[in-house]
Amino acid sequence: MLTHRIFDLPFFRSESISMNPSRVALFLLLPILACTNLVAGEISIQQVVGQEIPGKYKHPASITELKNGDLMVVYFGGDGEYLPGTAIYGMRLPKGETTWTSPVMLANTPERMDGNAVIWQTPGEEVWLLYVTRYGKEWSTARIKLKISTDGGKTFSDSMLVTEETGYMVRNKPIVKEDGNYLIPAYHEYGTDTQVSDHRNRGLFLHYDVQTRSFSKSNEFTYRKGVEQPAVVQLDKDHFIAYCRRGGDYEKTDDGWMVFTESHDGGWTWSNGIESPFPNPNSAIDLTKLQNGHLLLIYNDHMYLRRKLTVAVSTDQGKTFPTKKVLMNDNAGMAYPYMIQASNGDIHVIFTYNRVKVMHAVFREEDLLK
Repeated sequence: MLTHRIFDLPFFRSESISMNPSRVALFLLLPILACTNLVAGEISIQQVVGQEIPGKYKHPASITELKNGDLMVVYFGGDGEYLPGTAIYGMRLPKGETTWTSPVMLANTPERMDGNAVIWQTPGEEVWLLYVTRYGKEWSTARIKLKISTDGGKTFSDSMLVTEETGYMVRNKPIVKEDGNYLIPAYHEYGTDTQVSDHRNRGLFLHYDVQTRSFSKSNEFTYRKGVEQPAVVQLDKDHFIAYCRRGGDYEKTDDGWMVFTESHDGGWTWSNGIESPFPNPNSAIDLTKLQNGHLLLIYNDHMYLRRKLTVAVSTDQGKTFPTKKVLMNDNAGMAYPYMIQASNGDIHVIFTYNRVKVMHAVFREEDLLK
């Protein structure tokens, strides 16, 4: 078991953000109407934010339900993925309303580029904002950071370095393990070619001990094409499974598969990745365990194009996923789906459309059967 300690929160290294504190206070700007855009069967898909907000590029987004029932979405935006000035933005949908607040900047590291924001309501009062800051031209120079809110996501602390070693990144949501501690999906980027996900890229998980407020790493697992962005669920005390994005290029292929890995010791030791039955076009996926124990997997059902965004349902702890529904399918590109189940049972999916819009779908499990 690898138990490399990354940092202890009471003694964290803090990096100040050059922002006026009033800019950190969330949701004070004019609202954005959540207008209906597309419908998949009985499932409506709405735009959260698009090109009407300055900063053309809007990509990996995430969503959480706050303690008061509000929904909060974060994404990173700017002029482009590899252009200067990308920052982390947040929006809120107050409970019972249909209008999102305008985006407010939450993190903006001077002279650096921020990305891959993950917003997460912990079981307690804290709201976590995990994200990465790139210190060079490629993602292999990134470090994971954390900001914490204790007032329901209205304001956040200064950033804390979770990993000092470069190349570590986050993308998918943490989960609370049965023992009450947290498990955070992560991955290790190696490459310098922005057109290829390097075959050396590896997946891993960060274990967070709520008593000692410290992080420890699992082993790093591999796949022949490289592996990134795992999404995880716990099946029992010791057994965890995860599906992951594959590495490689973005060219036409008949060898593009989602990667599967599992752990039988509480999430500390993970098997090397193997091909799953699901196609993957070198794009993010997500996996969620519902309140009834069923599993939902969302992915692009294609080997090399980011189209045919599909949700699959498993009622047998991931052994099979016989029920599938396509949420959206066109050539513009649907990517980086992120999925949660709210306290009322609604399932919320956030994804990006053509890297310029953030979209939001809401449905119940039974809607997938229609």
